[in-house]
Amino acid sequence: MAKLILNGSTSGSITLESPAVSGTNTLTLPASTGTVLTSASNTGFPTGSVLQVVQGTYATFTSSSSSTYADTGLSATITPSSSSNKILIFSTILGVGKNTGNTKVGLRVLRGSTAINVFSTETCRSQDYGSTAQVDVGTVSAIDLDSPATTSATTYKIQLASVSNVAQVFINNVNTSPFLGSTLTLVEVKA
Repeated sequence: MAKLILNGSTSGSITLESPAVSGTNTLTLPASTGTVLTSASNTGFPTGSVLQVVQGTYATFTSSSSSTYADTGLSATITPSSSSNKILIFSTILGVGKNTGNTKVGLRVLRGSTAINVFSTETCRSQDYGSTAQVDVGTVSAIDLDSPATTSATTYKIQLASVSNVAQVFINNVNTSPFLGSTLTLVEVKA
C-alpha cells in the first residue's frame, strides 16, 4: 500500500493511504474550496440533499365498507440517518373509487399510529360522490413532509375507509397488465 503524508504548516499531518484494489482509481479534490465526503455519514451534505429513497408498492384490490380506517397493505419503512432530517412522502394510489351508495373514499397516511395526512373526502371527491352510482375516481396522489425525529426504523402506511360508513370504497381497481400497483415513496432530506 502506498502512503502520502502531508505535514501541517505548524504541526500534525494527514496520511493518505491507497486501498488494496486492482485497477486505477481517482479521487478528485475541489479546485479551491469544498468538501470531500469520506464516509456514509450525512455530515458533509448541504441542507436539502436527498440522502436515501425507499419505495413500497401494493397491487392487490382492497376495499372497505367501514368508516374505521384500516391498513391497505401499502407501506414502506425508512431508517433516518439523523433525527433532525425530514421525510418527504409521495403517495400515489391507483384505481380509487366507490360502489353504489352515498359515501366518499377516505385515505390517510400514517407514521406508525400517527396520522400525517387525511386526504379523503374533498380530495377524493367526484361530482357524483353523493349519488348511489358507482364512481371511479381514478388516481389519487398526495405529497407530505414529515419530521419523525428519530433514527429508528420508521414505517409509513396508507389506510382506507368508507367515510359515510356505507357502501364499498376501494383502491387498486385496475385490470390492465402489467399492473405494478399503488406506490408509497419515502425520501430522506437533510435538515
